[in-house]
Amino acid sequence: MATEARTMSFMRDQGYPVPAVEELSDDGFEMVMERIEGVTMVEAIGKAPWTVRRQAARLADLHHRLHDIDAPEFLPAASVGTGTKVLHLDLHPLNVMTGPKGTFVIDWPNARRGDPDVDVALAWVLMAAGQIPGGGPKARLMGLGRSLLVNGFLSHFDRRAVSHVLRQVVEMKVKDPHMSEAEIGGMWEVVQQAEARG
Repeated sequence: MATEARTMSFMRDQGYPVPAVEELSDDGFEMVMERIEGVTMVEAIGKAPWTVRRQAARLADLHHRLHDIDAPEFLPAASVGTGTKVLHLDLHPLNVMTGPKGTFVIDWPNARRGDPDVDVALAWVLMAAGQIPGGGPKARLMGLGRSLLVNGFLSHFDRRAVSHVLRQVVEMKVKDPHMSEAEIGGMWEVVQQAEARG
């Protein structure tokens, strides 16, 4: 966790909204962070689904603010693409928390240096390919909400440029042992739809 703590401290020094690192063990295996009261962006949308477009814009703004920051030398390069900006590589609604103290981005172990389009493409496939439980009207409604979130998010970027790296991003992400077969299939569907759109 030493690298994650160093990254978070660097980001906080740049004025980016991350929790403060309060303590790091000498061996670097344990970290105590500032406690953030609040809910994830997913929970916020669930409680107030009419805010989905506003939340999509907020997520896009967090990406833009992040990608304005030049990466420090200690961050390794991303395995896909080339660039000099800070990438979170997991910046989706489950890693955005909002509460009385404001909005914070959590979960930084994957941070790298690279091309911002890679970060946006990864957020796209993670949001679009997540499995919706159950079925029936509720699942259809959740699917509609997800579509509004994804398309609202992408409307703040050059979709063609992001689509250009989408296949490489998915080829990288399917190697993650934590991804289910259903999620992997969903990600490839996103790639096929994007490539068909041209």
